[in-house]
Amino acid sequence: MSVSFEQMRANVGKLLRGIDRYNPENLPTLERYVETQAKENAYDLEANLAVLKLYQFNPAYFQTQVTSQILLKALTNLPHTDFTLCKCMIDQTHQQEERPIRQILYLGNLLETCHFQSFWTSLEENRELIDGITGFEDSVRKFICHVVGITYQTIEHRLLAEMLGDPLGKKSGNTVSRPAARTFL
Repeated sequence: MSVSFEQMRANVGKLLRGIDRYNPENLPTLERYVETQAKENAYDLEANLAVLKLYQFNPAYFQTQVTSQILLKALTNLPHTDFTLCKCMIDQTHQQEERPIRQILYLGNLLETCHFQSFWTSLEENRELIDGITGFEDSVRKFICHVVGITYQTIEHRLLAEMLGDPLGKKSGNTVSRPAARTFL
């Protein structure tokens, strides 16, 4: 992470203290910070929740693109509950009517219900959603490896590759033991 990102994090940290936290005049700064998190593969849940809260208080300022980035960044932090927290702060109308948000919620549901192969298929059909989100696929693979590690004693290499979106582009029938699955982390 660059020095400028660390300076931005410190400035945002100051904005989020006290009564100024929900000042709508801070939205442009917070929205730039969300974009920077996406580019720099960084994550700040507190700042992202503050943006969503400001959108709740000031519906006219709602930005679909920024909200989409927040949801995608929350997905990169699975298995933590950040995605659910963010989802609950978004108005139902936006969840149902804004295509990118609806698609991201669908992707999140697939991940949370461990439909990993369907997740990768759907993601492939909606690649534009993750444009500009550095490290998204690797973070999802890390989550999938976590789930596989606590679920399986052994797993066929082919099945693991499918669950991971076949990152190496190889199909094989070998069996992988639990410690080997963790090497993907």
